[in-house]
Amino acid sequence: MIIPLIPAYCPEPALLDLVKALLAKDFAHVVVVNDGSDACCNTIFAQLSEMEQVSVLHHAVNLGKGAALKTGFNFIASRFPEVSGCVTLDADGQHAVEDVCEVTQSLIEQPQQLVVGVRRFKADVPWRSKIGNVVTKYLFRLLAGTAMEDTQSGLRGIPKALMLRLLTVRSNGYEFELDMLMIAAQQGVSIEQVPIETIYIDDNQSSHFRPLIDSMRIYFVLLRFSFIAMISACLDYGVFMAVVLIWHDILAAIIAARAVSMSLNYLFVKRLAFNSEQSHWRTLPKYLLLALFSGGAAYFMIVGMVRDWHWDILLAKVVAESIMFVVNFVIQRDFIFKRSISVE
Repeated sequence: MIIPLIPAYCPEPALLDLVKALLAKDFAHVVVVNDGSDACCNTIFAQLSEMEQVSVLHHAVNLGKGAALKTGFNFIASRFPEVSGCVTLDADGQHAVEDVCEVTQSLIEQPQQLVVGVRRFKADVPWRSKIGNVVTKYLFRLLAGTAMEDTQSGLRGIPKALMLRLLTVRSNGYEFELDMLMIAAQQGVSIEQVPIETIYIDDNQSSHFRPLIDSMRIYFVLLRFSFIAMISACLDYGVFMAVVLIWHDILAAIIAARAVSMSLNYLFVKRLAFNSEQSHWRTLPKYLLLALFSGGAAYFMIVGMVRDWHWDILLAKVVAESIMFVVNFVIQRDFIFKRSISVE
C-alpha cells in the first residue's frame, strides 16, 4: 500500500479538490499535515477531517516543510505498519494527479527505489522556481556522484525504509528534500527520475519558498563537506607550521597535523557530511587507511615541490592538500561512508 502525504501551509481551497481527486484514483488513505497554517485555513482542514479516508495532522506553529514531512512519515509508519511507502506532493496544485499515479506505480514496481517526479524547466517557468536549480543540480552531481535533473521536486515516491531513516534527519525546512536525495545517494538507494508535467498557478505566487534564505540553507546541505574540510584544514595548517618552525621536519609536521585534524574531521564528516550511521569498526579502519595514504601522498608532493621546484613550504602545502581534498572526498563518498539501506 502506498499513501499520499501532503504537507500544507496556508493552502488554498483547491487542496480539497486535490484530495478528492486522489481518493477517486483508489488511494486507500490520504494524509495531510497542517504545518501551523493561519486560522483562516481552519475551514479547509475541518472539511478534510470530515472525509473518512483522510487523516489531518496539525503543527501548532509553522515548523517547515521537512518537519511536516517527518510528522507524516511517522504517522504513516505507525498507523499503517503494512505500508510499503508513501508518495509526497505539494498542496498548491502543482502536481497533476496522473503524475502522482505514475510515480506511485513506479514505486510499487520498484519498492526499493526513491522515485522523483522531474519537472521540465522551460522558458516560461517563474524565476522563483528556476532559481538555483541549475547550480544545485550540478553541485549535487559533484558531491553525491548522482545526476539529478530536478533536486527540488516535491513529488516523490519514498520507500518505507528510507522514510524511517529520514525521521532522524535534523533539517526541517526546504533543505530536507535535498538531504533526502543526499542520503539516498550516499547509502546506495537507487533514484528513478520520472518526467512530470510542470504546472504553475498565478506565476507560482502561492509558493512559500523564500529564494534567498531557503536557497542558502539548501546550498549549506551541499557544501557541508567543504565547510568541515575548511575547518580541518585550518587546524591542519596550524599544527603543520608549528612543528616545521620548531623542529624543521616536514614528515613529523605531516604526521602531527594529520593526527590532530583527522580526529576532528572523521567525527564531523561521518555524521554531518555523509549522514553515516555505520559502526566505527566498519568506517574507522578504512578512514585511517585513507589518512595514511593521503598523508604519504601529501608528504611526497610537498617534498618534491620544495626540493625540486624551490616552492615556499606553505604554498606547497596548500597545493598538495587541495589535490588531496578532491581525492579524499571521492573515496569517502563512494567507499568509506556509503552503504545500502535494507528495504525488507
